Amino acid sequence: MKVVIDTSSLLSLVRYYLPFDKNGVLFQFIKLKIETGEIIIVDKVIEECQYTSKGLVLEKLSYLTDKVFLKATKVPYKTDSLIVPNTKQFFHQLNSVFVNAPIRKKLTDVEFENLRNSYIESADMKQVILSLNLKNQGEQVILVTEETESSNDNKLYKKIPAICKELKIETMTLPELIAKYDSIDIYFQ
Repeated sequence: MKVVIDTSSLLSLVRYYLPFDKNGVLFQFIKLKIETGEIIIVDKVIEECQYTSKGLVLEKLSYLTDKVFLKATKVPYKTDSLIVPNTKQFFHQLNSVFVNAPIRKKLTDVEFENLRNSYIESADMKQVILSLNLKNQGEQVILVTEETESSNDNKLYKKIPAICKELKIETMTLPELIAKYDSIDIYFQ
């Protein structure tokens, strides 16, 4: 199983779970899963972590800034050459299915194209494309995010879970992921 993890889930991890992880069990477990390549963090997520909540994720998960660790584990996953498996179908979905129609109607074609190109380069879309590629290679893949399907932010594109539902990519939240791992035994004190 491969787990692609979003910035929102990493932020939840360091804000709401690690403060209660007095023995460092969860901290070490997540680190091990990253080391073994089971949990994948893409470069765009690391970039977002630098400026989200004043870099709290990178401060608390200090190994994500440790050059020796990063080199040995090949973290973060480089996304600059990611290509979607079925380009024609994907771009059709990107232009029509994944779009919040009322917002799209307010944009000119040039504005829409600029926002679409920007979205393709975003952490959200890079994670989705990576998940598609892993799935296409026969991997069981889960995209972990704290986002919900409902669009409530007036953005052009739908949220990760809504896009993943359409692409048949499994999503779950961090608590669901932690519960899925039988081997982790966490006691909060």
